[in-house]
Amino acid sequence: MNFELSEQQRTIQESLGKVCAGFDANYWLDCDNRHHFPVEFFDAIKQAGWLGATFPEEYGGAGLGIADAAAIMQTIGALGAAAVSSVHINIFGPHPIVVFGTPAQKQRWLPPLVRGEDRACFGVTEPDAGLNTTRITTRARRDGKNYVVNGRKIWISTAQRANKIMLITRTTPIEECKKPTDGMTLFYTNLDRKYIEVREIEKMGRHAVDSNALFIDDLPVPEEDRIGEEGKGFYALLHGINPERILVAAAGVGGARATLARAVQYAKERVVFDRPIGQNQAIQHPLAELWTEIEAANLMMWKAASLYDAGKPCGAEANAAKLMASRTAHKTAIQAVLTHGGMGYAKEYHVERAYRESMIGRLAPVSEHLILCFIAEQVLGLPKSY
Repeated sequence: MNFELSEQQRTIQESLGKVCAGFDANYWLDCDNRHHFPVEFFDAIKQAGWLGATFPEEYGGAGLGIADAAAIMQTIGALGAAAVSSVHINIFGPHPIVVFGTPAQKQRWLPPLVRGEDRACFGVTEPDAGLNTTRITTRARRDGKNYVVNGRKIWISTAQRANKIMLITRTTPIEECKKPTDGMTLFYTNLDRKYIEVREIEKMGRHAVDSNALFIDDLPVPEEDRIGEEGKGFYALLHGINPERILVAAAGVGGARATLARAVQYAKERVVFDRPIGQNQAIQHPLAELWTEIEAANLMMWKAASLYDAGKPCGAEANAAKLMASRTAHKTAIQAVLTHGGMGYAKEYHVERAYRESMIGRLAPVSEHLILCFIAEQVLGLPKSY
């Protein structure tokens, strides 16, 4: 059992760290204040060749595994949620294409993502379905060999800039299906604004990367834009769930470490009553405890990543890593604000932004409640509660 990063992972973090070093906290504060998509950061990541890191080499990617992708997301995560969200889809996002796409589809779709020419978003969540994806009502009906889609999606990141959308729909009403998970079909198609209204949602944090509500009216989708079999879209989505959990956890660990470092530095420098506040155990102990929790989340994340890359079951570990990392990142951000005292409430010290952004990991892409239900049912063998 080896707890050290591999030589390749160390190289990844060192090389990528040099790119990230060009975008300090003031850059991200400015993006947040102006609601400015971090296009400069995206372009730097693109020029350094990190887009498509997990895509197959024959389509322009680097063919890296999830553990290596975790090393990438952990490094980018130190910059904050906006940095992660600006590049996540291009680095890993369209995993169902890699697994279920035809060679022609992969050739058509993956290279433009690697080159940064295409920007994609995910159309999964709906206002009335929430986390119960089987209850989506966005419908794709046959029109000859093609489809026409109508419906609504919500909390769709980067849709203001995207030209592509991975879209889950119903092709068979749920009441006509043997199982609720049947009858859904997945597409990767053009985000055509003649048929899709994209309406931005004002939100608590991560102002540099937009979140949106989508209103889809008679969107024409060619049959060749369907991923996998008609009616089997939910199962295609499942193949991306565990890797997504792992990468969210990796980004959470990276963000928590950066926020803890900021709090520790302030505790060393801030002098009250003729001594640095970091000399007081009331300041020391919460920060020390957070270090232990961050490292525990980190170990669970690496365990999940190693299991996934080895082709072994990792659902419990991936979900646990996401739960632990997101909670710890949030707790760390709260303590960082408290360590800074009144200055923690000021934007110029950057921890209030970390606090606002740390809520995202606790809410998405899956709630803590469903993670705990999964572990209770699948690991502990308790009756299903929902």
